[in-house]
Amino acid sequence: MITLTSSALDAVRTAMSNTSDPVGGLRIMVETGGCAGFKYSMGLVPEPSPDDAVIETDGVTVYIDGKSQPFLAGTTIDFVVALQGSGFTFENPNAASSCSCGKSFG
Repeated sequence: MITLTSSALDAVRTAMSNTSDPVGGLRIMVETGGCAGFKYSMGLVPEPSPDDAVIETDGVTVYIDGKSQPFLAGTTIDFVVALQGSGFTFENPNAASSCSCGKSFG
């Protein structure tokens, strides 16, 4: 379904270890919005929702809600450190277009 690079996995592990809240995994969703029509949303959550796909990769659990699954199929998520800032990037084969910030797609 999706792939997280080793850099993305390390970033998620770091975020999980730095929170005092109970964390079961990382939820990734696609929401309406952004400058290209859809935007990615991510956050640490304690448990999956009933319709979530659950993906386990090298000790990191990822939850993807049912509505977002078709939009994210085949996506590779990376974590990049650059002069302009650090953050997650998405290489999504389902995106017909994307904005220059890489956080939204159409």
